[in-house]
Formats: sequence, structure tokens, C-alpha cells
Amino acid sequence: MKNLIVIAGSLIIAFAFNFFLVPYGILSSGLSGIAILLGIITPFNTGIMNFILNLPILILGYYKLGKEIIFNTIICVVSLSIFLYILPVVTVTNNILLSTIFGGVIGGIGIGIIMKFSGTSGGLDIIAIIVSRTSNMSVGLLLSAMNGIIVLISGFVFDWNIALYTLLSIYLTGKMIDSIHTNHIKLTMQIVTTKGDAIRQELLENIYRGITITNGYGGYTHEPKQILMMVVTRYETLQIKEIVRSHDEKAFINVFETVEVDGEFAKN
Repeated sequence: MKNLIVIAGSLIIAFAFNFFLVPYGILSSGLSGIAILLGIITPFNTGIMNFILNLPILILGYYKLGKEIIFNTIICVVSLSIFLYILPVVTVTNNILLSTIFGGVIGGIGIGIIMKFSGTSGGLDIIAIIVSRTSNMSVGLLLSAMNGIIVLISGFVFDWNIALYTLLSIYLTGKMIDSIHTNHIKLTMQIVTTKGDAIRQELLENIYRGITITNGYGGYTHEPKQILMMVVTRYETLQIKEIVRSHDEKAFINVFETVEVDGEFAKN
């Protein structure tokens, strides 16, 4: 199922490139943007250049991110390269601003979907995820920062109007990625329950997170309670809630966003 979603995301990215960005020479983010650039100024096809440029980054990702992400990334790189090769370059609109906006947004949706299901579109996405796991910066922000060089290249090769459109496209792509791929967002969960030991045991068996437990009592009933505190990612909250409810239907769960984590926190 994940493989099909990754392929669908690749098709969305290729559609954004060939129907909105490539016709106006607007570059996308990452190595895909470099591939578009080389496809414009050389006789080589964009899809072929995208595949060649991604090979060394895939090797790095294999050692840093694990087999599942890299396997899905390989599927994405291959399918994206094929889609870029077979899809025609079509000018959907004569308005370059609309092309920039829709190309950036649609491309970001495709990349965000792929990242949400344990993959990347290759290139700088891999580097951004590696850096994100050792910092509190989001993937979209890191990609936008690293892609400043793409804007400069676009300005020197074409003109600065195209460079500014490229910057807008990259910014919109990063915002869409962060709105879909929310793994960088940390949440603190406070669970107030009378079944603390049973919940703690199952959480430790199924969720790779530390738990801090304090004792308390109900302000109205004076009934003894346990308060479990965890810092988790957004993707883990649903599973945690299901575990808590399986033991205590009346448990009180408070979830709020964590601004920063300073200390040991597994980001895999």
C-alpha cells in the first residue's frame, strides 16, 4: 500500500514539474530543481538527470535513515524519473505567477505525501530529514534554506525575475510539506488515570518513548491517581489514546504542543 502511495506522490510531483514549472524555466527545490535546470540547458532529459544526481544521496540515506525509507525513496526516484520522462511538457496557463503558485503547492503536496508514508523524493529531502532528526528544525524549513543556492543558479542562468518566481515556488513547496509531514512537531501528553501501571506497561511495550509518572489525587473525589507524561510525535498520539482507553475509559488526556525538546528524544 505504501509503495502505491509513493508512486502516486511521484506522479503528482511530475505533474507539477512538467505542467507548471518546466514550461517557464521555474526550478523546483532540491536536486529535482538542478535536474530541471540541466534538462533545460543541456540535451539530456530531466528524468534521466534526476536519477543520476540522486544516486550518491541514496547511498548516504541507506546508512543514515534505514532500509524502509531508502527503499521507498528508490521507488520514488525511479517512478518520478519515469513520469518526468513520459509526461509531456504542457503550458496549462499563460500566467507565470499562477504557474509558480500551483506548481509549488502541487509539488509540495506530492513530496509531503511521500514523506508522510516513510519515503522521500530523494536529493536534499534525505539530507533535510537527517538534519531534522538532530535538531528542532522542520523539514520544510531546512529544504527552503538549502535551496537558496537553487535560486542563485536560476538568477545567473536565466534572469532574476525567474529566480524570484523560483523562490516563491520553493517557499510554497516547503509550506505544503510542513502542513502534511508533521513528524517534526513534538507534543506533550499528560494522562491522568487510576490504571497507571497497566497503561505504563503497554506503552513501554509498544511506544518507543520515555514516561514520567507522578502521583496525585482527584480534587473533588480525593481518589488516588497516576499522572503519566510523555513527549511524542503527532503520529503516535492516536495509538497512545487507543492504549489508554483500552485500560481506562475515564482517563483524562491532555495534549499540547511542545516548543522545544532539550535532552534525549528518539527521532527515528
